[in-house]
Amino acid sequence: MRSEPGALFALFVQIATLSFFALGGASTVVPELQRQMVEMRGWLDDRQFSELYAIAQAAPGPNVVFVALLGHFIAGVPGAVVTTAAMCGPTCVLAYGISQVFERFRTAPLIAAIRVGLVPVTIGLIASSALIIARAADHDWRGLLVTVATFAVATWTGIPPLIALAGAAALGLAGVVR
Repeated sequence: MRSEPGALFALFVQIATLSFFALGGASTVVPELQRQMVEMRGWLDDRQFSELYAIAQAAPGPNVVFVALLGHFIAGVPGAVVTTAAMCGPTCVLAYGISQVFERFRTAPLIAAIRVGLVPVTIGLIASSALIIARAADHDWRGLLVTVATFAVATWTGIPPLIALAGAAALGLAGVVR
C-alpha cells in the first residue's frame, strides 16, 4: 500500500466518509472498516484486523486509537496521521455545528426524538462491531465458548468486565484458545 500513488488520499477519503457514521465512537464503524480494509481492498486479513482491534482496545485511551493502528499498519506513520485526522477532523466540525443547533432548539420535540432514536442505532452498531470481531477472532468452538462466557460474565454478573477479560486473556496465553 505504501508505494501506491494516491494511497494516503484514498485512505483519508475512506476513513473520513466512515467517520460520519461513527455514532457512538470509532468502534461502531468496525464492521464497515473490516469489509473495506479486509474484504474489498485486501490491505490486511481477518486475523490482522482483529489483532489490531484487540491491541487498540487493550491500550489506555480513546477507542479511536484503533483507526490510527490500522493506518500505521497499512501505510506507516503517515497512514496513522492520515487515518486519525480523517476520523476526527470532519466529524468534530460537524459535531460542533450540530451541537450549536441542538443547543439553540433544545426544547423542540424533534430534537428530543432524535436523541431518543439515536440510542438504539448506536447500540446496534456497537453490537455489530462485536459480532464482526468475534467472528474474526474465534477460530474454533473453544474460542467461541470463551467469547460467549466472557460476554455473559461481563454482562449479567457483578464481576467487573476487566476481570472477565483478564480471564479470557489468561486462557489465550495458556494456549486453550488460539
